[in-house]
Amino acid sequence: MNAQTPLEDAGVLDRRSFVAYFSSIGLGSTLLPGVLWGQAGQDPTRVTKEMIADAEKVAGLTFTEEQREKMVRGVNSMSRSLDQIHAVNLENAVLPAIQFDPALPGMTFPTRRQAMRMSKAERVTRPADLNDVAFWSVRKLAELVRTRQVKPSELTEMYLARMHKHGPTLEAVVSYTDDRARAQAAIADREIAAGRYRGPLHGIPWGAKDLLATKGIRTTWGAEPYRDQVIDQDATVVQRLDAAGAIMIAKLTLGALAQGDVWYGGTTRNPWNLEQGSSGSSAGPGAVTAAGLVGFAIGTETLGSIMSPSARNGVTGLRPTFGRVSRAGAMALSWSMDKIGPMCRSVEDCALVLSAIYGPDGKDPTVRDVPFNWDASLDLRSLRVGYLQSAFDAKDRNGVAIPHNENALAVMRRIVPDLKPVTMPREHPIGALNIILNAESAAAFDDLTRSGRDTLMEATSTWPGSFRQARFIPAVEYIQANRIRTLVMEQMDVVMRTVDVFISTSNGESVLQLTNLTGHPQISLPAGFNAQGSPVSITFVGRLYEEDKLLAVAKAWQDATDFHLKHPPRFIAS
Repeated sequence: MNAQTPLEDAGVLDRRSFVAYFSSIGLGSTLLPGVLWGQAGQDPTRVTKEMIADAEKVAGLTFTEEQREKMVRGVNSMSRSLDQIHAVNLENAVLPAIQFDPALPGMTFPTRRQAMRMSKAERVTRPADLNDVAFWSVRKLAELVRTRQVKPSELTEMYLARMHKHGPTLEAVVSYTDDRARAQAAIADREIAAGRYRGPLHGIPWGAKDLLATKGIRTTWGAEPYRDQVIDQDATVVQRLDAAGAIMIAKLTLGALAQGDVWYGGTTRNPWNLEQGSSGSSAGPGAVTAAGLVGFAIGTETLGSIMSPSARNGVTGLRPTFGRVSRAGAMALSWSMDKIGPMCRSVEDCALVLSAIYGPDGKDPTVRDVPFNWDASLDLRSLRVGYLQSAFDAKDRNGVAIPHNENALAVMRRIVPDLKPVTMPREHPIGALNIILNAESAAAFDDLTRSGRDTLMEATSTWPGSFRQARFIPAVEYIQANRIRTLVMEQMDVVMRTVDVFISTSNGESVLQLTNLTGHPQISLPAGFNAQGSPVSITFVGRLYEEDKLLAVAKAWQDATDFHLKHPPRFIAS
């Protein structure tokens, strides 16, 4: 679920370069896939003093001959323990016995539950051509359904037709789920006709990122080794959207194993510019939402996979607080960083979807029972709103102020004149903490590496090299990185005590990586277009488990602009 290329940015090497590097420092390719254990498995004498001496170079340590002599027996014993661990079949769905919690000691969260307060319904009238509602928000589509001007089955057929027509152009669909969708739509028709209206998602077609398990339908994770995989369950998010009456019409593309926009079937396209990828890894959800092929979609994020494609495709994407939405039934990439969230055409749509999918399910132990109380009319005068000063002070490569950033801040100042400047924590090396994701992702796909099936992905993904490289991350350093993460969380808490929400540019001062590490919620909104005619974005960050305030501020900003109402011209015609 990570961003398009965070591991490439961190210096991940492909296999050939990887082996060459370690050979250059005296560590031959026989050390793969582990510092010692690769050699040990090939040698009946197991680990030797010479192997330990080689491994010291990777760990950045130096021991004496006497110390190595004493270590040999213990390390060989450890090697046998690792053999026993490797013999256990660990499916991707098995959780580690340790878990991340973004809440620091002493933090408290709301407990009072309130009825959802949506914005006042806009009067809507069914158009002669139902394709004219393809880009409507969920809020408006819901009114068509609630007032019985449109049946869920009609809405479903319209979106299915658009998905079949444009999905191949965007290379955004893994599996069409027509039969499931039509069966759900028929049920919704009957329920609504009988006066049983479930709420604003009832009868609304949606698309699922294809790392969410769906019973009886392939869940391929976008990767060649898993293209025929069928998981015999529905993910919790899928179950909850079923319960809300939403209608799943397709399984959507993601970059292979949640990296980038390249999957085993091609490259998912940006509907604003078909020569460009849609970014990743929630590539399909971003593209089809922007192109008006669904009412909304569900994406996931580990290190930018909702924010990045939302920005590229010009949609509104919410990454909720870590521990807000259950990940049961979703592919695990990083147990301490994975999050699930909606990708929509408006802020309020994100609120409506989050209301349906959040909360504990008894399966994902990281999920807290904290209410989400959406109030579209929340008085912003009760909130402290800030702005990331360094981000808005930044200039382009020619030293010129960036117009869409200046305009975004000006809009925010008109809404909340007394904006408070905020500064991000800078004391600790945020980029170095990528080893947390590297180590956890390698563990999640250890069986892929050990089986050799990772070679099926080498032509289209850097994951195989990354998983191999991660075998050289010492366990001690993984723990140390997580301890530094705690310090960063404490520093971020100091910042967030001064504001409830702050606005930032989309690439402002490591905000994306920092907030993914601390677990804070973030939303991306369309904020204009670049010289090539592609969307640009602005983001807002909120306090832990306070998405109600985050979304209220973001909605006020979005209501004062019209960028979210613009759509890629090629897909407007039916």
